[in-house]
Amino acid sequence: MRLAVIPARGGSKRIPRKNIKPFCGKPMIGWTIEAVRQSNSFDRIVVSTDDQEIAMIARDWGAETPFIRPAELSDDHTGTIPVVAHAIRHMQAQGEQPHSVCCIYATAPFVRARDLQRGRELLDQAKCSYAFAVTTYAFPIQRALRIKENGRVEMFHPQHFGTRSQDLEEAFHDAGQFYWGCAEAWLTEKPIFSTDAMPLVLPRHRVQDIDTPEDWDRAELMFMALQGRDRET
Repeated sequence: MRLAVIPARGGSKRIPRKNIKPFCGKPMIGWTIEAVRQSNSFDRIVVSTDDQEIAMIARDWGAETPFIRPAELSDDHTGTIPVVAHAIRHMQAQGEQPHSVCCIYATAPFVRARDLQRGRELLDQAKCSYAFAVTTYAFPIQRALRIKENGRVEMFHPQHFGTRSQDLEEAFHDAGQFYWGCAEAWLTEKPIFSTDAMPLVLPRHRVQDIDTPEDWDRAELMFMALQGRDRET
């Protein structure tokens, strides 16, 4: 059984009600559920939430809400892995046996059905614990700056002041979209960022973290631009 788990708690602070706030014509979570359904990669699509309104909207868009997430897994400090493990254990208690489980964030409107399919294929073929989406940094991280308490700057890695950008190792970061994993890895809370994970590289223009109102505005502009380009091609 392949299980999709979409975490969507109700207590977002920086963008209130972020998971169901209208984004380019749909509730934010609606875009995620739609892509998950279009991927045809899952036997069950479950939204893990502590919020009845989110649960109702999730069902309207075609997901299941077979449980309400307990309060101890719904605070600001609970990580993704325990939430997914809780969903797996609930399925097991109902007689289901998930073998491949994908966590897809509710605030990932850029996620595409084909990328979810490619992630599943990567997990199956590589025989690894996890497969997840990454993208490249737009600027060499080896030349990053910090601003000190006195307002002056210094390099994190001053030895690279004179190094050409093309001579520096390319760096990647988590795209914040989805994480395929085998059920055992989730249940044993094995770290996702490890040598037992495989990356699926996405282009930067299809990746945007959405944590602040500024992120939200940028994401909508990017999303509308991509939709316009897709209509033209």
